[in-house]
Amino acid sequence: MHELSITQSIVDAIVERMGDRRISAVRIEIGALSGVVADSVRFCFEIVAEETTLAGARLDIDEPPGLGRCRCCATEFEVADPILLCPDCGSADVLVLAGRDLRIKSVEVTSACAPPVGAPTTAERG
Repeated sequence: MHELSITQSIVDAIVERMGDRRISAVRIEIGALSGVVADSVRFCFEIVAEETTLAGARLDIDEPPGLGRCRCCATEFEVADPILLCPDCGSADVLVLAGRDLRIKSVEVTSACAPPVGAPTTAERG
């Protein structure tokens, strides 16, 4: 299951970029032709995010369809299957235009403004 290592990489990238800020939501995009199973990523996310700043964060996954263009007849069409055949002429000479992406689209933090390390709290200021 390569989804576990993919999910670990996603969490690691967010933690590295966001530091100690608590994350409340993450939105990722997994294209239909990426070879990644979204349900497996959902399952792995809870496990991998545990004991990080992403613990308890909501994971939203967009799953856009693949898009192909036939090089013979120039027809553009949605692709949901890794077997690429033009629906108009039957050619297998198809250029994939979209659907292979796997990316982090957005990260929502619980508090955008964390006090600087060592700054006095309201109670300490008096």
